Amino acid sequence: MAKKKGLGRGLSALMADVAEAPAEASTEVAQEGARRSEMLVPIEKIVPNPDQPRQTFVEADLNDLANSIREKGVIQPLIVRAVGDEFQIVAGERRWRAAQIAQLHDLPVLVRNLDDTEVLEIAIIENIQRSDLNAVEEALGYRQLMDRFGHTQEKMAEALGKSRSHIANLLRLLSLPESVQNFLRDGKLSTGHARALVTADQPEALAKKVVSGGLSVRQTEALVKNEGQAVEKKPKLGKTPKSRDADTVALEGDLSAALGMKVALNHPSGAASGSITINYKSLDQLDDLCMLLTKSTLGE
Repeated sequence: MAKKKGLGRGLSALMADVAEAPAEASTEVAQEGARRSEMLVPIEKIVPNPDQPRQTFVEADLNDLANSIREKGVIQPLIVRAVGDEFQIVAGERRWRAAQIAQLHDLPVLVRNLDDTEVLEIAIIENIQRSDLNAVEEALGYRQLMDRFGHTQEKMAEALGKSRSHIANLLRLLSLPESVQNFLRDGKLSTGHARALVTADQPEALAKKVVSGGLSVRQTEALVKNEGQAVEKKPKLGKTPKSRDADTVALEGDLSAALGMKVALNHPSGAASGSITINYKSLDQLDDLCMLLTKSTLGE
């Protein structure tokens, strides 16, 4: 069985020699044997990666980058791998596209010997580290790393310099309906708004109220809280409702994000047993849940 790799080598490791002018090869580079010095390659010899996770490139942003390239050139080399007589982009497709707009004839590149799995992993990591990603795109990047490569939240946090809570909170956003995620993508909702809506029973309806009313994050949190109070039965006279354990609420969020379904935990304080409720919104979700439980039972 092939030894399972860690979270790639990361862009920082792959690009460590970009900032340093390699007058002489270091021992580490010599031992790795997969690196070559920076070189100029005709732009027509460079091709994009067909499996690039990021498929949307904003034209206005590319034009801005092209203007910068005309003035200063391409400061950071592209990372590529040799494929036949061509060089396939591993990281830097935006620079390549902008360079074409700027009508450059060749580009600086660093050639790496990478397999298909490493290329995909690096492409996902590069996208996650981009500052212009919205929260949904970033969360989808984390989900891809978990689903495709089996990376844990702790491992990703360590490798990418993020906190585990940051990654966990973003993954919870993927449990929101697609329409609410679109509000987030379009900038109509902030990440704070979306996080407040994750625990709502009717997140889509509440999201529309938040957008139409221009509500703040605090107002959204109050809206979600009032929604929960409206459906709860009134407590008997002389009794006050028990506050829920913070760990239980966090675990609910983790399970909801992992399953893509609303999960509710009922675990009385100090008790060894409790109950779990999973709400599905379609027969497809029910099929997915049954398949997941069946696989777990059969030990697949």
